[in-house]
Amino acid sequence: MNSKKLAVSVLNLAPVRQGFDNSQAIEAMTTLAQQTEKLGYCRYWVAEHHNTPGLVSSATSILISHLLQHSDHIRIGSGGVMLPNHSPLMVAEQYGTLETLYPNRVDLGLGRAPGTDQATAQALRRSGMETALTFPDDVRALQRYLGDSRRQGFVKAYPGVDTHVPLYILGSSTESAYLAAELGLPYVFAAHFAPRMLESAVGIYRQNFKPSAVLEKPYFILCLNVIAAETDAEAELLATSQQRFFLNVVRNTRLPLQPPKPIETGEIEPHEQRVVDSMTACTLLGSQASITEQLTQLQRIIKADEIMAVTYIYDLEKQLHSYRLFKQIAEQSAV
Repeated sequence: MNSKKLAVSVLNLAPVRQGFDNSQAIEAMTTLAQQTEKLGYCRYWVAEHHNTPGLVSSATSILISHLLQHSDHIRIGSGGVMLPNHSPLMVAEQYGTLETLYPNRVDLGLGRAPGTDQATAQALRRSGMETALTFPDDVRALQRYLGDSRRQGFVKAYPGVDTHVPLYILGSSTESAYLAAELGLPYVFAAHFAPRMLESAVGIYRQNFKPSAVLEKPYFILCLNVIAAETDAEAELLATSQQRFFLNVVRNTRLPLQPPKPIETGEIEPHEQRVVDSMTACTLLGSQASITEQLTQLQRIIKADEIMAVTYIYDLEKQLHSYRLFKQIAEQSAV
């Protein structure tokens, strides 16, 4: 049986680090895209979040345009566009325009969650309708708007028609796995913050997959956390920034990404620690040797076609080094 090297890609939530302003956060996001492109990563996605002062990724399509302008060949995309916040026609026009400007470099990942709290979701929608329930229909509408001109209705996306921007279904539960399988689209699972249903979701996706015009067989991307360093001890220290990031989520304290600092006894309540541990359970952490072993064990079960790495490391050089080490590990892995 032939094997191929494991494809690796990047998801960036565009965090604001302590001591950085929003402009510096965008600059760091852009520099990392350029650096990971040189390392050979295949795609670089930006996640959509709103009303979150520690992240600058609210206007995702604008950031994607900026990244495309400041890179050469790496695929740039959304991880993802949260469809409850947007009209499918508007999304098709935006990403059809990006594809027209930067042919064969744009990905459109689609999620059904709003990426924010309920009050902000209502402010974004300006409607009382629960649009998450229309997610399957919205995805189909996007397929039409971005598809062949002969299959359009009266309302068309210009630009958008005939661009065939690749669509990816994002999910953190089994519901999206069924939809991705039904539509014959690639499926991306958000194990970087919600790993509990990972095995069930990937099983459902593969068992129910129906070949489509864009995909003959299932294509599964696993998004997880990666903290790689020269030693296990250094990686564990660097990972304290990640722990504090998720503690922020639990407490809704809205702090910027913190420098690494060991969490002292009594600093975190036991129930908070359990939630943080649950959210970060799918993390590759340690030296090259340690992560190689962890990845091998994980791939025996999941057999992902691609790994999308999220790396919450405060120091920019150490973050880049983590991506460099992980790319080297992937070069030795096969699927």
